Amino acid sequence: QVQLVESGGGLVQAGGSLRLSCAASERTFSSYAMGWFRQAPGKERAFVAAISWSGARTYYADLAKGRFTISRDNAKITVYLQMNSLRPEDTDVYYCAARIGLASTWDRSDESDYWGQGTQVTVSS
Repeated sequence: QVQLVESGGGLVQAGGSLRLSCAASERTFSSYAMGWFRQAPGKERAFVAAISWSGARTYYADLAKGRFTISRDNAKITVYLQMNSLRPEDTDVYYCAARIGLASTWDRSDESDYWGQGTQVTVSS
């Protein structure tokens, strides 16, 4: 059982940046693809980005391309989401997720195996 703990959310003005972190509980973290999803109240959890177990390959939803960067440090068992040029519509709860399968085929929340508790990101206009 992998436990994931997100941090780094908060309130930022439009155009600003935030870096989310997700710390895992065990060293087998390096065996998992890692990803970020986000969810607004009353909506489904939406894919944002994913990264392969090695960190060599990354994948992004259209909403994230060119603005967000996912990365991981397997030595620190942590995955990051750098978010730049934030917009009010990026306001959501952001969740870290782990998947036993491939990062390349992961774009639905029900394909995830483990979840963090979420961190709120609020972008003011």
